[in-house]
Formats: sequence, structure tokens, C-alpha cells
Amino acid sequence: MSFDAVDRSAVAQFVRACGAGVVASVGSDAEPQAAFVGLTATDDGLLVLDALESSRKVANIRTRPRVAVVVTDADVTVQLEGRARVSVDDERRRLGEAYSARFPGSRALADGFAVIAVEVRWVRVYDAGTHPPRVTEAAWA
Repeated sequence: MSFDAVDRSAVAQFVRACGAGVVASVGSDAEPQAAFVGLTATDDGLLVLDALESSRKVANIRTRPRVAVVVTDADVTVQLEGRARVSVDDERRRLGEAYSARFPGSRALADGFAVIAVEVRWVRVYDAGTHPPRVTEAAWA
């Protein structure tokens, strides 16, 4: 699957197909913290994940919303950076339903769980399936 970083729909499709990635946030001590998470995306490239309300990543995002996410398969690696937020009200329901559609049986909308949205600001796609490897980057407004 070859695509450019500017193509939000293709990036979203890749994230949905992979279904998981690593999200890095910044802890209260300014140190990075990373976690492997289930992950999906809306058609416009908004990343969606869930987490226990009591998790470090939720606490980090509430106070320091900058995150980095990496999603990979055998040949393609996508790096994404942006601002995360804990969704509330209608957005929580809508994104929680999207997450649950990708992961049936998910507890995203259960009490004690948070639904996190990541507004992507920067993307880098590294495709090692081509020779030479193809790299594209894009800033998303």
C-alpha cells in the first residue's frame, strides 16, 4: 500500500487497517511515556483510542496534550504528531461508537474509560516496500 502523508483518507485507512500503534505522551516529570494501544481513525484523519480514566496517558493528556503516535505494518511506518484531548458528551459518544465499530466488545463507552481524540498536525510516511524507500511528510492544518 503506497500513499503520501498529505492524503488524510489514505493515512486514516492505514491506521484502521493496522488497528494498533504506540502513543507517547509527556509525564508530569517531563519524561516521555509510551503505550501500545488499540487505534482507529475517522475519515478525516482524527485518531481515536480508549484508555482507563485512571491511566497515566489520560492524566498526561489532560495537562500536556502534545502526543506522538507510531503505526506500522511490515513495510510502512507512519509517524503522527498532534494534540490529544479526552472527548466529552456528544463527541465521546460518536468517537466511542467509531472505536467500538472497529473493536467490537470494546469498553470505550463504559464507566471508568476515556475516549481520546488526537488532532494530527504532522505526518511522516516511510514506505520500505519500494526501492528506494519512499518518504513523505506533511503538515496538517
